[in-house]
Amino acid sequence: MGLYYRTYLEGPSAVYGCLDCGTHLATSESIISRQFQGQHGQAFLFDKVVNISFGKAEDRDMTTGLHRVRDISCIQCSKMLGWTYVKAYNADNRYKEGKFILEKKLLKDLSTKALAESIEYI
Repeated sequence: MGLYYRTYLEGPSAVYGCLDCGTHLATSESIISRQFQGQHGQAFLFDKVVNISFGKAEDRDMTTGLHRVRDISCIQCSKMLGWTYVKAYNADNRYKEGKFILEKKLLKDLSTKALAESIEYI
């Protein structure tokens, strides 16, 4: 298949990456809400996500009703990270269409501050 071109994110806010391979996915500036639940607990709703591949669209019954969604995976390591909303059948949920859910437990903070805090001094 060849190599994929991966987008590198930077900026003043946190950069979130794939927990397994560190591929950049989104910035904290694109978080719409932190009040979502995924299969692994807390999840974030993002306006923009990069470096992902999409699964097939399917209807899923969720806590807020029926939605047409596509699973999203890391383009580098293929780890399933969340989903994107294709269609919300309930008018109250239409704001989710075209948005992305990433599960917090499947992400790591790649920002400079987070990396500096993780370094142990000998």
